[in-house]
Amino acid sequence: MRLGVVFPQTESGTDPAAIRDYVQAVEALGYDHLAIFDHVLGADLQHWGLPNAPYSHETLFHEPMVFFGYVAALTTRIEMVTSILILPQRQTALVAKQAAAIDVLSGERFRLGVGVGWNPAEYAALGENFHTRGRRSEEQIALMRALWAKPLVDFDGKYDHLERVGINPLPVHRSIPVWLGGMSDAVIERVGRVADGWFPQYRDPSQLTAGIERVRAAAVAAGRDAAAIGFEARVQVSRDTAVEQARQFEAAGATHVAVNTMGAGFASLNDHVDALRRFAGEFGPH
Repeated sequence: MRLGVVFPQTESGTDPAAIRDYVQAVEALGYDHLAIFDHVLGADLQHWGLPNAPYSHETLFHEPMVFFGYVAALTTRIEMVTSILILPQRQTALVAKQAAAIDVLSGERFRLGVGVGWNPAEYAALGENFHTRGRRSEEQIALMRALWAKPLVDFDGKYDHLERVGINPLPVHRSIPVWLGGMSDAVIERVGRVADGWFPQYRDPSQLTAGIERVRAAAVAAGRDAAAIGFEARVQVSRDTAVEQARQFEAAGATHVAVNTMGAGFASLNDHVDALRRFAGEFGPH
């Protein structure tokens, strides 16, 4: 199993030196990947009728693709993961171009996790349709894979139309792993049909096995290699049981686990690193 961390977006601040020190410390601690959440825009939650939403216009979010351009230059080994990027609110070809650039400049250390999001305010501001986001995301994945594989692409889809165009440079091996986030029946079935991996949001490791079985059944029905699909769970370091929970997720079939340090009351990025150091020491080799 591969062990990663969630970059503490909302608590990270804007000091580039502090962020550099955090990223390099995480890599030095032996973690395998660095995951990042995504929101382009925050909303006035009362105005949009979203009083219980987890993030607002007051919540800090670094832009993931730009952020990973910075991280690529600071690191040599750690994998960079969007977990997740809200794909349908973005232009498909631009995401494909950005992902290819990170892949090339990092030496193939990028995994693109995508999802459909929950915030209609972002979609409205970015000029995309909130209500077609699930259907559009599947077409977007097909188009991105075509753009990564071939120097010239013709594509006539419902949402995107391309004629004899291509991105340059292409990814090093003409592909980038695409993982999906989400928990709906439609997402789970879509993971089995088209994705390289899944970010399930189970809090109880005992639930993961059944979720994996559902994904693998969908993969078999689609004629795909079910064993090749990855599964990344997440644990909260603020919980006393985080280390044991990570072990339980591994036993249940997780190929990856990400450790989230947000929400634990830490005052600085150094505090986040100290918590990750303790977690790595308790968890041991992985």
